[in-house]
Amino acid sequence: MSGLNLDDFATLIERPDPGVRRDAEERRERFGPRPGALGRLDELGEWLAAAQGAVPVKPVERPKVLLFAGDHGVASLGVSGGPKGGAVELVRAALEGGSAAAILARRFGAGLRVVDMALDCDPGELPEDVTRHRVRRGSGRIDREDALTAEEAEAAFRAGMAIADEEADSGTDLVVLGDLSVGGTTAAGTLIAALCGTDASVVTGRGGAGIDDLAWMRKCAAIRDALRRARPVLGDQLELLAASGGADLAAITGFLLQSAVRRTPVILDGVVSAACGLVAQRVAFRAPDWWLAGQSSGDPAQAKALDRMALNPLLDHGVTVGEGTGALLALPLVQAAAALAAELPERS
Repeated sequence: MSGLNLDDFATLIERPDPGVRRDAEERRERFGPRPGALGRLDELGEWLAAAQGAVPVKPVERPKVLLFAGDHGVASLGVSGGPKGGAVELVRAALEGGSAAAILARRFGAGLRVVDMALDCDPGELPEDVTRHRVRRGSGRIDREDALTAEEAEAAFRAGMAIADEEADSGTDLVVLGDLSVGGTTAAGTLIAALCGTDASVVTGRGGAGIDDLAWMRKCAAIRDALRRARPVLGDQLELLAASGGADLAAITGFLLQSAVRRTPVILDGVVSAACGLVAQRVAFRAPDWWLAGQSSGDPAQAKALDRMALNPLLDHGVTVGEGTGALLALPLVQAAAALAAELPERS
């Protein structure tokens, strides 16, 4: 995978400005209710100030919901509540404004962008601005073959980087990150189990659509078999994404790392974005300092990944639908933290 040196990210990514965070903490001691009275809102306001490099913190005015879409060959094993190749219907619902994420994005004043990385459909069925980054039609069946070739993995990773640059350059000040996939949680569970050194049964959840016990056993077996292929390539994160991820997961990983380079804060949604975050952490250990965990989905793999990254979810409402929905529910909380940190009057 020549031409892309992941080691550069460890040098390029710095933590949010600690000096600014201290200034925000000192300011907070003089303004509004006593420090600590607002709970995590104080912590969020200080984190945002450090990410923005500004005191007082600036309001979050241009948030963007970003959904990476793809189908996974492993869905043919009946491991998901959705049909193999069914992610295009999720994409259509989001684009037409009828999905939960699209409704919440409108309500909360956030833009919404869908990026097709590996949908199993004719690209002509969707708008060109959705499909222009597509790497392939569906990712491989990871229990018995690589999800991607080395070239496809690098192309997807670079696409994620390019999208991070596009969003930063357009003025997006916070990204709500999610996925639109069928079979994606199986790939995510494989990555998390491989990176955490655990067994398939420990990380196998019910997925966003919910599955019965027989489907859970099929999913567990698929992750078990995929792990045998993932473990030998743990030392190279691009090889790992090629073997056991998929084009959407490779793109999300590239996006997360480049967003940290560009100092763009991100709210993670469910197990897929958590898995990509865990891969990105292996590349650059400071990268998770730029992310918030929007919610706990109840997926055991997500919980394991967030614990490894030391990210404490903002919400725990049992939202399993995916598609960025849980992370979107955390957006008003972050906006409230910014408003309070900026506008509370000085105590007399």
